[in-house]
Amino acid sequence: MSMKRQAGFLISKIHRLSGRIFARMLKSYNIELNPAQGRIMFVLWQTDGIPIHELAERTSLGKSTLTSMLDRLQATGYIERVRSEADRRIILVRRTAKDRAAQQAYERVSQAMTDIYYCNFSESEMDQFERLLERVLNNLGAHDPSPSP
Repeated sequence: MSMKRQAGFLISKIHRLSGRIFARMLKSYNIELNPAQGRIMFVLWQTDGIPIHELAERTSLGKSTLTSMLDRLQATGYIERVRSEADRRIILVRRTAKDRAAQQAYERVSQAMTDIYYCNFSESEMDQFERLLERVLNNLGAHDPSPSP
């Protein structure tokens, strides 16, 4: 294989650049979430009121990182933590009214990012690109001993 292949380098650059653009777009909508916090909220939009351990699994975030992010999200009013009525040992993470109001704007920003990613791509190119990314992800996953969601 040629030493000129740059997939990792390009993916890293894409990640950094898209993160900056996404954060700037969120700020323009007055959304106080960074992209990583948005990942947490996206999971909660799918399943509100889930246990912290399940949220950690579904976001692939470590416990200390997730706890710190949840602290910030709670301080800014996006989530609340409540004890499960079924099992008082379990803490559930729930959305708030503030998050419900921000969700539509966040989804508009996400769609705008998708539009940027796929600008000038045909439908078949988008399909092929995503299949190739899946293969790269699977290749990497085969070499990672930690479980992924």
